[in-house]
Amino acid sequence: MITLNLLHPLQSIPIQSWTFDLESAIRIGRATDNDVILYSAVVSRHHVELRRHGCNWEIVNLGANGTYVEGKRINEAPIRDGAMIRLARSGPQIQILLGTSSVKDGQKTTPPKQSPAEPKPDKSRDTLIHPRSEDRDDVTQLDT
Repeated sequence: MITLNLLHPLQSIPIQSWTFDLESAIRIGRATDNDVILYSAVVSRHHVELRRHGCNWEIVNLGANGTYVEGKRINEAPIRDGAMIRLARSGPQIQILLGTSSVKDGQKTTPPKQSPAEPKPDKSRDTLIHPRSEDRDDVTQLDT
């Protein structure tokens, strides 16, 4: 079992978690075919892959902006329980928990395949809303 905790950008507290039980590989990136989808400009479409080797895991960087384990840029590296990875130098930080230490009080062990960390932006129509728009009637539409 492996649990990935997306950490708050300013505090080291989890804001979203994914737990996987039987997967041999877990893909993380912006594209919708990843197991973990993160909508961030510095995250590549297919940024990183976690691969199981028996009871051990390794991380493989696929992203153009790099992947950092414990602050060091890597191409491939073994993963230990509690490891902290960062996607790109200033991107999202993820804590990795391995084995039974990742089970929390009744936590669901198989999440939905795609759980985005942020809502997907609607590219079909961009809207600028002026500050305090609840007090104003004017909303500007941008042509795209």
